[in-house]
Amino acid sequence: MQILFLAPYPPYPPRSGGALRVYNLLSGLAAQHSVTCLTFAPDDAAVAALEPLHACCRVITVQGPPTRSLHRRAWTTLTSPLPDMALRNTAPAYTSALRRLLADQPFDIVLAASIEMAPYGLTIDARPPAGAKPRLILDEFNAEYVLQRRAAQTDLSLPINSPRALMRGIYSLVQWRKLAAYERRLLRTYDQVLVVSAEDQRALQRLDPAAHPPIIPNGVDTHYFQPPASPARSQPPTLVFTGSLDFRPNIDAVTWFARHGLPLVRAQQPEARFVVVGRKPAPAVQALHDGVAVEVVGEVTDVRPFIAAAAVYLVPMRIGGGVRLKLLEALAMQAPIVSTSMGAEGVEALHAGKQLLLADTPAAFAQAILHLLDDPALGQRLGVAGRTFVQAHYDWQVIVPRLEAVLAAATGTA
Repeated sequence: MQILFLAPYPPYPPRSGGALRVYNLLSGLAAQHSVTCLTFAPDDAAVAALEPLHACCRVITVQGPPTRSLHRRAWTTLTSPLPDMALRNTAPAYTSALRRLLADQPFDIVLAASIEMAPYGLTIDARPPAGAKPRLILDEFNAEYVLQRRAAQTDLSLPINSPRALMRGIYSLVQWRKLAAYERRLLRTYDQVLVVSAEDQRALQRLDPAAHPPIIPNGVDTHYFQPPASPARSQPPTLVFTGSLDFRPNIDAVTWFARHGLPLVRAQQPEARFVVVGRKPAPAVQALHDGVAVEVVGEVTDVRPFIAAAAVYLVPMRIGGGVRLKLLEALAMQAPIVSTSMGAEGVEALHAGKQLLLADTPAAFAQAILHLLDDPALGQRLGVAGRTFVQAHYDWQVIVPRLEAVLAAATGTA
């Protein structure tokens, strides 16, 4: 098949959750098919960093996406029927590059990676100059309206004396409604919409009961994410979180645990430290750093040493959807894990007490951490079971053939 990926940001190096998904699906398909990646790149350094990707596929870059001011976003929130995510990556230069590609070469599949790129698929003519119209596939990283609904419910449940949370909640409430209408439209316009979990599948079917979006879950490279040969958890005990720290659900998770769960852990384990690792720490995350109880490390080139050193790896998510790549990475490395139910949502057949511990209140979350700190053997048993689980169900080598089958069915070549 001739496949064109529309990427919202450089998929290499694959350090964020979205980039990891795009890179692994793209490179996996490129092993058997002809793949072109049309991607935004913010600057010359990002273009240069993409060089290794040329070994597996054709790469074309467009500078951007353009920066949108808060004033502009606020104005479109008030005036546009489209959700913010449909406007985020709008760039005439990208549209022009896409049209040139379609005019020069026939593609069997155009795969828009994330809802931000969905508008470009909608611009493709019924019969492009190079041949028959390609099949349009949208890869939804989340059921986005659900994410905004949860964010609105979280922020609007806070005390009324929190004006910033109130404004965030109103924004999310508006986006929730717009996204629901927009995602319903996409389900009816695209030839196929992919989802990452059964929960997201059900969420989109609530918008359009006739839709049957295939599940192509997030995955992990279990060869890259391996447990260390000689595990040595750090002393004093380190509690670790990894993830993009400018992503709202991650910001909420980190601040929630640091303010409400960590003090309960340190009341019984005074030397316990919370280490936060990830790119672009938001001001709210940076403010947590005190160098004693909380250390905000920021971006690193390799998260594996931090996961390997974790006495307990944390997934304290309260907002979001989809499947957490961070959770799959920690499972692959046999880390002892404590997660909220929402943090583990979307990973089918994962069971509390078998591969990880689950807890949803600050007190229960802290108690689960203390349980693992007091019983390292339990953490080891959970870790071994977790790695076995992801090797069987969530390795990218298992997932890519599922995507190939969906694409073959869409083009009638199955």
